[in-house]
Amino acid sequence: MRSLTTFLVLAALAACALNAAAQTRNINFELLLAARNGSEASVRALIEQGANPNSRNRLGDTPLNIAARNGQLGLARLLIERGADVNLANLARVSPLMGAAFGGHTEVLGLLIAHKAQLDPTDRVQKTAMIYAAGNGRTECVRVLLDAGVEVNARYAHDATALMWAAAYGHGAVVRLLLARGAAAGARDDRGKTAAAMAEEGGHAETSRLLRAGQPAS
Repeated sequence: MRSLTTFLVLAALAACALNAAAQTRNINFELLLAARNGSEASVRALIEQGANPNSRNRLGDTPLNIAARNGQLGLARLLIERGADVNLANLARVSPLMGAAFGGHTEVLGLLIAHKAQLDPTDRVQKTAMIYAAGNGRTECVRVLLDAGVEVNARYAHDATALMWAAAYGHGAVVRLLLARGAAAGARDDRGKTAAAMAEEGGHAETSRLLRAGQPAS
């Protein structure tokens, strides 16, 4: 009889533990859904109920990753205030900072930097926040990153620079900003190509002329 009673007690405790775990998983799922929907009120309520602000979906995205990628400044601020990790990247190693830079969300980018987001990590394809900003023509994001301390002539994968990324896609405004901040127009990647050459290959004649005007004679 004692062994049966002990078994029933242990079974009841196990059921309670499983139920609690299920509730935790559900509330964290609800938090991720609320973040995806951009609902600050729901996110606040769920965190107050015990949801983990660093919950992750199947892609590894946290609520802050989602908010940063979507440019939701208020939601990003709320999550950070409630303990979200500004440097927690997803499974592709894309951080909230990279997501904000990719989308051109300057205010979110500034918020993340103000809360000590790391500037230099790379994702699985060796891109940084600066590469995403320059390669997508996000001029103001490039400016924010430079002001935060990213070196204008930093070398990335294949010895490419931010100037090369901007030039290859014909982003003239970014090219002008980088040149004004001291970018080396004559720098070459590991193939020996300059930013001007990359602009020409991409069919961006005006960007190429702009770069050649800023390149010292060889």
